[in-house]
Amino acid sequence: MRALSGWKKPRRFDRNLIVIGAGAGGLVTAYIAAAVKAKVTLIEAGRMGGDCLNTGCVPSKALIRAARMLADLRRAREFGIVGEPARVDFAAVMERVRAVIRQVEPHDSVERYTALGVEVIRGHARLASPWTVEIDTEDGPRVLSARAIVLATGAAPVIPDLPGIERTRHVTSDTIWSLDTLPARLAVLGGGPIGCELAQAFANLGSRVTLVARSGLLGREDVDVVTLVERAMVADGVRVLKGAEPLRCELADGEQRLVVGGGQGEEAIPFDVLLCATGRKARVEGFGLRELGIALTPGGAIEVNEYLRTRHPSILACGDAVGPHQFTHAAAHQAWYAAVNALFSGLPGPIGRFRVDYRVMPRVTFTRPEVARVGLGETEARTRGIAHEVTRYDLADLDRALADGAAHGFVKVLTPPGRDRILGVTIVGEHAGELLAEFTLAMKHGLGLNKLLGTIHPYPTWSEAARYAAGAWKRARAPRRLLAWLARFHAWRRG
Repeated sequence: MRALSGWKKPRRFDRNLIVIGAGAGGLVTAYIAAAVKAKVTLIEAGRMGGDCLNTGCVPSKALIRAARMLADLRRAREFGIVGEPARVDFAAVMERVRAVIRQVEPHDSVERYTALGVEVIRGHARLASPWTVEIDTEDGPRVLSARAIVLATGAAPVIPDLPGIERTRHVTSDTIWSLDTLPARLAVLGGGPIGCELAQAFANLGSRVTLVARSGLLGREDVDVVTLVERAMVADGVRVLKGAEPLRCELADGEQRLVVGGGQGEEAIPFDVLLCATGRKARVEGFGLRELGIALTPGGAIEVNEYLRTRHPSILACGDAVGPHQFTHAAAHQAWYAAVNALFSGLPGPIGRFRVDYRVMPRVTFTRPEVARVGLGETEARTRGIAHEVTRYDLADLDRALADGAAHGFVKVLTPPGRDRILGVTIVGEHAGELLAEFTLAMKHGLGLNKLLGTIHPYPTWSEAARYAAGAWKRARAPRRLLAWLARFHAWRRG
């Protein structure tokens, strides 16, 4: 408690909990607090729903849906359908993206959270003490106290420090949604999930896309995964430059160019729009963290312990501002721990002291094919020296995949030698994100592959891939000596 010395603790508190930030982490924290009848205030300076609703998950998936629709139309002849070539009305595509945001907005709105019992204040919040928050609102400043405060301030895209970039038309995953004209030439910096997803989507919509990846694509995935994704991106028209070092942006003869260096020397890539997808950094400035001595990690995130507490026990943090997983579902997962640990701290027993459990954290990259993973990948297991066996089921053998014209990709399952416990699963293919849920459930609740094999899956569905993967594991471990004896037994029975 030495961190609190020198600060005067209020004798009474205005609120049980104050939450700063109304993105995924903040919304779920406030929801849980209201559900257990705590008096909670949620403060947001920008748009309710945060990045996920307004500039991230929702708009990007709406755009990807349009791009996939167009890609499917180009394959129509494969399915016996003949018609006029489709034409892209990019302004209409982007209007639909915004319409989807408007459709989802009520789920995250002030009205909904007010009805749930959450007080919502629009304004900028700043920590004044370990229990006090100053808020700048349109109606003037306010000061509120709470027994606990949760920071859910999110993250923002990083714009690389590239000479000349300020003189070019560049966007991030936050600002690309302002486009109403399809860029004829799009340059993408970054080979992570955001860069790959948007590069492929814009290529399908008709942009000439060059993706510059300093260290390759999807660096956290296995080589066989990346190979399939890269092959698909190239087939869709994306030019992929791996191992290229961005050097500068320049204007030459009225043309914007990204200059990169590599094994063949320098190359100037002309572009109309440059998308910077080089990572996201926690939003930590302007919230009073420095004044309260709240430490940051080497990567710039808010430093918390296993209970999501900062150096001040009354101040917790969750979501992208903390990491280590910058996913909406990870923020929501952390929010439960932040809310419970904030509201019930100091009570006897374990309540209010729940360690965050990251052991089963799924993730999906929405390229085509999709990449979905939970737990260990093959490369990670080898690097960490974890003994494992690999079972692989190719989706080319799945009847539903054949019927859908999408018979490509695989399911890869890692298990301990000789056991059916699931250490990790990677799926590459159509609907990979949906297929992953069954494996995530199994890992969370300790169900092995034998349980999946014994579960009836409707035919013909994509979900059968889980059962067939479990069947492949079982066949590889069939009792050979017993089966040989049974063959002799049945021969004897025939006479």
